[in-house]
Amino acid sequence: MRDFFVHNALYWVEEYRFDGLRMDAVHAIRDDSRPAIVAEVCAALRNGPGRERHVHVVLENDLNEAHKLERDTDGVPLIATAQWNDDLHHAAHVMLSGETDGYYIDYAQRPVAQFALALAQGFLYTGQPSEFRGGEPRGEPGRQLAPNAFVSYLQTHDQIGNRAFGERIDVLADPVPVHAARACVLLCPHTPMLFMGEEYAAQTPFQYFCDFGPELAAAVANGRREEFGRFGAFADEAVRARIPDPNGEAPFRDSTLRWDERDHAPHASVLAQTRALLAVRRTELMPRWSGRAELAHWSCEQDAPHLRWLLTDRSGAASHLTLLANFGPGEARIARPAGRTLYSERTAEVGHADAGNTIELTLQPGAVWAALEETVFGQ
Repeated sequence: MRDFFVHNALYWVEEYRFDGLRMDAVHAIRDDSRPAIVAEVCAALRNGPGRERHVHVVLENDLNEAHKLERDTDGVPLIATAQWNDDLHHAAHVMLSGETDGYYIDYAQRPVAQFALALAQGFLYTGQPSEFRGGEPRGEPGRQLAPNAFVSYLQTHDQIGNRAFGERIDVLADPVPVHAARACVLLCPHTPMLFMGEEYAAQTPFQYFCDFGPELAAAVANGRREEFGRFGAFADEAVRARIPDPNGEAPFRDSTLRWDERDHAPHASVLAQTRALLAVRRTELMPRWSGRAELAHWSCEQDAPHLRWLLTDRSGAASHLTLLANFGPGEARIARPAGRTLYSERTAEVGHADAGNTIELTLQPGAVWAALEETVFGQ
């Protein structure tokens, strides 16, 4: 049976030339054998098609097991390439929406600082007790992990589709801080992921839909309503009754993207912003962290994250990436960090260096600013 699953993974990569695979719900795989099945699949891919090209394996793993994401001295993954970073998503969701029901309770305290820390180190839960899990410890220390070991995002099919009505964050929250959070994800050294339609702030929901037989269909519909009964917003049975039946045609139809949204305000401007951010990432940042990226500093004062990474390309040339944002209600001012501005939105510089003044950077609510400071060899 183990051989069957290992060769099934190889099949998709060898026969169909997939770039890699995502392993769903690794935390639910009970396997005490050595090597464990997850490690065995990864090794088969790395030692097979992975000898000729990059083959990526991305995990979903609620246990935050850092040892599955370690690299060797050459930066090659020992087991998996990366993991979906739900910690960053959850902190961002609380920060943007204010919701603290369910597992979001673990991120209710200082969510902006938690979002900044997730950008800085990936996992937030690295062994601390989880209130949602009854005080059980969750996670392993992960500060040593490479930033690209984390796939980070504001939305996924899970986090939207598992909501009762399938609302996207662009519908639930103020678009200004949502865009600022998205810019932080796209400009940081993590591997960013956009959910379909997110690039233009699609308004269509993504609801849970399926097509089961009568007995299972009823069980799924009733089960979802019972599950949401644990949330305060759905304590009323009449409210739960409004949750769409996932076996009906409407949830599927309503979840279909409306591509014409991209041509109209405000979606057209969101799409232009997303393209600009991706262009900065592709042309300015990707070549510079081709070797490695290491956190040099992080802080979050008055809901204004300040992050700085040391980037090293394959030739050994180094540079520093600084990322600033403001998620507070008022403007924030700091001494302007060194570097060439790569991206700036809702920011302004105050003062003139030639007059002997310290230049201040003013960040309005929802501001994002990124700069690159290059190191000159020999200095």
